[in-house]
Amino acid sequence: SLGSIYALIALGYTMVYGILKLINFAHGEVFMIGAYAGYFGALGLGVERYGAAGLPLYLALVVLVFAMAVAAALGVSIEFLAYRPVRSAPRLTPLITAIGVSLFLQNAAMLAFSPNPRPYPAILREVRFELGGVIVTNVKLTIFVVAIALMLGLNWFIQRTWTGKAMRAVSTNLDAARLMGVDTDRIIRATFAVGSALAAAGGILFGLDQITINPLMGVLTGLKAFVAAVLGGIGNIRGAVLGGILIG
Repeated sequence: SLGSIYALIALGYTMVYGILKLINFAHGEVFMIGAYAGYFGALGLGVERYGAAGLPLYLALVVLVFAMAVAAALGVSIEFLAYRPVRSAPRLTPLITAIGVSLFLQNAAMLAFSPNPRPYPAILREVRFELGGVIVTNVKLTIFVVAIALMLGLNWFIQRTWTGKAMRAVSTNLDAARLMGVDTDRIIRATFAVGSALAAAGGILFGLDQITINPLMGVLTGLKAFVAAVLGGIGNIRGAVLGGILIG
C-alpha cells in the first residue's frame, strides 16, 4: 500500500521532469495539501455522523475528486506564478525556486492548519481479513486498487488522448512541438494539473493508511517518492510506478 502511494507521487515528479527537465521539489507539499483537502472535504460532508461506518462510497468518491481538483488548481498556480517566469533561466534558478515554494507551502500550512498532527477521518469502514496468518484490511486493499486504477487511467490518457500525445511530443522536443502547432503552455499546465491531482489522491490514501497527517508530511514522503522516480528512470512513467512499488 505504501509503494502504491509512493508511485502516485513519483508520477508527478517524473511527468514534470519529462516536460520541463525541472525537479519540482514543491510536489511533496502538493501531496500534503491534497491530504488536507480530503480531510476538510470529509468533515464538510459530515463524516463524523457516520462514525466508524465510514462515508458511503459515492461520498468517498466526492471527497477524492474534490481533493484532486484542489491540488490540480494549486499545481497550475505554482507553475504560473513560480516556474513560468524562470522557465528560460539557467537550470539552477528553477531548482532554487522549487525549494522556495516548498518551504513557503510548509510554513503556510503550519499557519493555516496548525503544526499539530490531525487524526484522519474514517472515510472507509475498516474490515480485517486473515490470509495465511497475515492480517490484511480492506483499507490496504482499497489503497492498492485505487492507486492501480489511477495509474492505468494515466497510462491510457498519455497513450490514447490528443493531450497525452502532445505531452509526449513536448517531452521529446518542446521547440519542435511548438512549431507543429502544439500549445506548449497549455500542455505544461495540464501536466502540472494531472501530476498534482495524482499526488492529492496519494495524500488521501496516505491519511487512511497512516491515520494522521501534519504540515510536514510531504518532506520525507516526497523525498522517498523522488527517489522512486529516479530509481525507475526519471521521466519514465512506467519506471516511476515500478520504483514506487520497489521503495514501498
